[in-house]
Amino acid sequence: MKTILTYYEKHPLRTILYVGLFFRLIAAFFSRGYGWSDDQFLVVEVAGSWVNHADYFHWLPSADGSAVPQGFSFFYPGLHYLLFELFKWMGISNPQTEMTIVRLLHAFWSMLTIVFGYKIALRFSNVKTANLAGWLLATFWIFPFLSVRNLVEFVSIPFLMWGLWLILKNEKSGKATLAFWAGFLFGLAFDTRYQTALVSGTIGLVMLYEKRWKEVLWITLGGLLAVLMIQGAVDYAVWGKPFAQVYGYVAYNATHAGEYTVGPWYLFIIFLLGIIIPPISLFIFAGFFKEWKRMAIIFFPVLVFILFHSYYPNKQERFIVTIIPLLFIIGVVGWQIIAEGLQDRKWIKISWIFFWIVNTILVSAVSFTYSKKARVESMVYLSQYANRFNSFVIDDVSKNVLGFPPQFYLGKHADYYAIMQNNGGYRSFYNEVKNHKLKEPGFVLFYHEDNIDSRVDSVKKVYPGLVFEKKIEPGNIDKILYWLNPINDNQNIYIYRNKAVIKDE
Repeated sequence: MKTILTYYEKHPLRTILYVGLFFRLIAAFFSRGYGWSDDQFLVVEVAGSWVNHADYFHWLPSADGSAVPQGFSFFYPGLHYLLFELFKWMGISNPQTEMTIVRLLHAFWSMLTIVFGYKIALRFSNVKTANLAGWLLATFWIFPFLSVRNLVEFVSIPFLMWGLWLILKNEKSGKATLAFWAGFLFGLAFDTRYQTALVSGTIGLVMLYEKRWKEVLWITLGGLLAVLMIQGAVDYAVWGKPFAQVYGYVAYNATHAGEYTVGPWYLFIIFLLGIIIPPISLFIFAGFFKEWKRMAIIFFPVLVFILFHSYYPNKQERFIVTIIPLLFIIGVVGWQIIAEGLQDRKWIKISWIFFWIVNTILVSAVSFTYSKKARVESMVYLSQYANRFNSFVIDDVSKNVLGFPPQFYLGKHADYYAIMQNNGGYRSFYNEVKNHKLKEPGFVLFYHEDNIDSRVDSVKKVYPGLVFEKKIEPGNIDKILYWLNPINDNQNIYIYRNKAVIKDE
């Protein structure tokens, strides 16, 4: 222990990086599945379908000309497409193996957030404070899990942190090259997630207020180059006009924002106060406001980002994670200044001990989380019969929102029909079969166990050859989330094989 402490005193950042990498590697190998729908179906499924010469979600122009830009950047999914093509060329065909490699790459990419976050904190404070900020960036309980997800909200963070560090590093010299590359990195962040423009744009406004005109010009040129090269050029090549996806995104969200999760304006504030673990979350926010003037280049981008998403109707928790690292940096720097002015610090020490105990328990559990396990494993199971069927049916008749099947793990994108409450239930299903609009399915997947016997009997009326094959249970975290809130519907999946298509062996 003495040797470890001595090493840490000599090499604090290196030690923090080792620990941060340790938890990220655990998540890369053990935290399989996906966290939200977007990280799977707007990245992995899209890229995987392109490799299989399909077009999941119809992102590309269609032969009949009916397809329109869907409003999603090709940059990040495109990188996955190239990676999956490389896997195919190398003979790597197991989806779980492919995704383990993808998670490893994301784990290493996320380490840049720790590196530049530490340097930014040190720029405004001292080694002790930078160490605390570094430990939060390395081990905050949700970060290893998020680091290995295909989530644009988190993948874009290293671009922002790297660009901000170059700007701070360039504060005295004002070199055009550093400013240009900072802008280029901000442009890549925008190519990954459009909303990062709120952060980079506000940074530019703060610099204009500080009369750093020349640097802002070069930052703008660097950002424009990155956006034109990737967003503009790719959209032009695909759709025949630059920024077609950006226009599609703005148009869609202008009319559909209220159709998703809508909450009160203070939802994200409550979320941040809760997820950062009170009372430390209160310390962080106190420090955030304490240093608003000296750290304006961080304060205002974070504030604008929070205000925008607090005003915007569509409120999903993952939207706000982009600014948590910056919030940690300014919050810790400010709080340490506040704490140094207090006489009684015993309660502060107790609060931090409580935080690290709870955080250690959570990060140890969440880093092993297999999220959406039932949906993933059901496709993995069907994959062993992939060459023997072309369609399947999902029965979730009591629900209106379908938990999409992640067919990347099936190894192909098969046709499927979902029996849902909002599409007419069994009556519509029977009509589809009667009118020969459905292919004979190889499997029927029954989501959750409610009225399972009667539901199986209902489907057997048209497919009498159904036989029970396997029950896939959700992961422990899925069970806990469902217990906390039934809206997190990741329940048992019962797989029935259709003997008319896949005969007994």
